[in-house]
Amino acid sequence: MKHFPIFLSVEGQRIVVSGGGEAALAKLRLLLKTEADLVVFAPSPAPEIETWAAEGRLTLHRRPLAVGDTHNTALFYAADEDPIEDARTTSIARAEGALANIVDNLEDSQFITPAIVDRDPVTVAIGTEGAAPVLARAIKADLEAKLPATLGTLARIGKAFRKMADILPMGRVRRDFWADYYFNEGPRALDRGGEAEANKALQALVEKHEKSEQLPGHVAFVGAGPGDPELLTLKARKALDAADVVIHDRLVAPEILELARREATLIDAGKQGFGPSMDQDEINRLIVAHATQGAEVVRLKGGDPAVFGRLDEEIDAVEAADIDWHIVPGITAASASVAAIGQSLTRRGRNSSIRFLTGHDMRGFADHDWQALARPGELAAIYMGKKSARFIQGRLIMHGADRATPVTVIENASRPDQRTLATTLEKLPLDLAEARLNGPALTFYGLAPRAAQTALSLQDQELA
Repeated sequence: MKHFPIFLSVEGQRIVVSGGGEAALAKLRLLLKTEADLVVFAPSPAPEIETWAAEGRLTLHRRPLAVGDTHNTALFYAADEDPIEDARTTSIARAEGALANIVDNLEDSQFITPAIVDRDPVTVAIGTEGAAPVLARAIKADLEAKLPATLGTLARIGKAFRKMADILPMGRVRRDFWADYYFNEGPRALDRGGEAEANKALQALVEKHEKSEQLPGHVAFVGAGPGDPELLTLKARKALDAADVVIHDRLVAPEILELARREATLIDAGKQGFGPSMDQDEINRLIVAHATQGAEVVRLKGGDPAVFGRLDEEIDAVEAADIDWHIVPGITAASASVAAIGQSLTRRGRNSSIRFLTGHDMRGFADHDWQALARPGELAAIYMGKKSARFIQGRLIMHGADRATPVTVIENASRPDQRTLATTLEKLPLDLAEARLNGPALTFYGLAPRAAQTALSLQDQELA
């Protein structure tokens, strides 16, 4: 992020624009929405600027900007549409302490003006750091269509009422009060009788929420999916948005944690195979402790919480404390990984079942029905299998598995740094060591990437 977005207080502040043509007009149409003291320097101003000056909406000087004209100025816009004149005026403004923007010159500007959706006092700013103005305009148009015109009025009424709402306790009670106002009672009251009715609705809502008993805590066991934020379900997004506390695993992508509310408490409860990790009893204690205090708790797990996520242990702890809970499924790593290599988990004529295995459990390397797995045509998705690769290889070969059986390892499935290793059972440990996969990985036994599988099939046909 090269440009940090902030909302600058410009009420009563001096903003200077140099220029009187189309570029200056575009900036002034936006700046006139503020409560700043606008000053324009232009030898030949456009008729609109002349009109705004006559109406007292800005101060117009019909001459070029000179030294001393930008003292005590918060922002300066160079909009003369002449590189030499823009450089001259910008040099003056910077020397006199103003932040300067040169229209259509991102590199030499100290700040940029974003695309804005205006529902005063609700303002949405959209910036692309000059990379994609068309995209910014498209996002603006989408938001303009989605945000009701009355939103600004509701927000203005609510802002004036904030002190009155301070009698409500912080956290869920106050948040529920404002959600009730903005999304339910407020719009209805505004439709019924305008601002007066909306003010009445606010007062009634305060009394309603003040009398309500503290809501009990709740736990949502949420699947964060394999890592791509776009693979997060809508239900998971809603749970994150409502969470007071998010207790998350190591495998949850930072981009997904960013979707939680800023006020939410984030707790890293990561577990790492054969490495440092938080004890499961401590995780259970944290979940119960926060929920008992009335918090909306999201227990956020990579992939799907019901697949090797110790979900039952945590549900047992929550139920023992008489706390309400629900599960939000997620896309498991096997689904994301098989999509990454263009394959299907099942295929008519190839396999009618698939085994989901773990490479290690609480006792160390996990044991399975190796004799059944070693049979031709078997397919397995092995979670947490990197460190146990040599153990798995030995058990399968010992029980008669073909050393040439295809094995595919997918690291960071669905993420930008996703990597795929296509190998065989015989070469698996050596190829894994050479690949140096550091991220979470899933191993497919009996399945090659589609391109490799197609090449293998053609080779078989030639041999036949």
